[in-house]
Amino acid sequence: MDFLTLFAVYVAVVLTCILLVCKYSGQQQTPFSLLYNSVGQVVAPITPRWLQSLTQRTLHRLFHQRNNMFIYLHILLEGAVYAEFTYEVFGFCREMDTTLTHLSVPYVLLVLQSVFFYLCVKRDPGTVTKKKLSGQLSLYPYDRRLFHPGVSCETCQLIKPARSKHCRVCNRCVQRFDHHCVWVNNCIGAQNTRYFLLYLFSVCAAAGDVAVLTGDMLFHAVLRSGLLRASYVDEAGEQQPAGALFAVQHLFLTFPRIVFMLGFLAFVFFLLAGYALFHFYLALVNQTSNEWYKSRGYTCRHCHPDAAADPAPDHSERNYYSKGPLRNLQEILFPPKPGQKKLS
Repeated sequence: MDFLTLFAVYVAVVLTCILLVCKYSGQQQTPFSLLYNSVGQVVAPITPRWLQSLTQRTLHRLFHQRNNMFIYLHILLEGAVYAEFTYEVFGFCREMDTTLTHLSVPYVLLVLQSVFFYLCVKRDPGTVTKKKLSGQLSLYPYDRRLFHPGVSCETCQLIKPARSKHCRVCNRCVQRFDHHCVWVNNCIGAQNTRYFLLYLFSVCAAAGDVAVLTGDMLFHAVLRSGLLRASYVDEAGEQQPAGALFAVQHLFLTFPRIVFMLGFLAFVFFLLAGYALFHFYLALVNQTSNEWYKSRGYTCRHCHPDAAADPAPDHSERNYYSKGPLRNLQEILFPPKPGQKKLS
């Protein structure tokens, strides 16, 4: 079972990386930065200056400046999955008499997620501009807890509307800022959160559907081979039933690309499903991920110098901007625009 052990190690490493990224996302001091700094100090004396400078510029460009690298990586991974599905799985499924209707669902979902992905990339998230500022200031009241009146953005030199934030990557303030997504090379804000949610759910649906079709194909391949009823002679010369583990190892050796594609789809599905449900929950309570993250470290509103300037509103409710699940979803799907009357 050496191959299964190797795959188990692969699964453990990937899951550990995913957990670490989720845990330390958005934090300044992380094990990744500490490890990078430690390694940098060790290899700095033996590394040419031009290579150090190139590495720093590359990392800065990848994670601190807008670039399309992750968009290209996204398209490459998606193309590889659909190419493998079309080249091998589709034919096997047709031999198992799977209907064309069922086999066409992943391609329909591919078209939908491509449309939502394009809208996430190209749609303006709600950039705060001097021309729209007066209308954007009237969209949301200041809660004087996370957002306070009279605060200006030092970079944009504009008053910051409630629920807005300056994105250092895009170098702009964004209305109802949620987060900056490197995969779409754009901020997620008031005007494109709906497309981002639909994109996440369509990717999950596509990954899940392709995974189900692939798993069904592998299951029928095992049934047709008769491995579950077969037996083998072990090292002691005794006859042993093949069993499920033997069948799984056979699948690894017979369909290695398909099995690894299935494992990759399972990672994508569970990771994005959790992420999509988290953002759906935020939509139901009318809260952004930026507000959720900041509220965890909030201690006292009186600590802010502007908090005493005006009478504080009632903060008995945890989510100040929530108006009920249905109205919250309506605000996400049909976001108010500057100068437009907001949902009450």
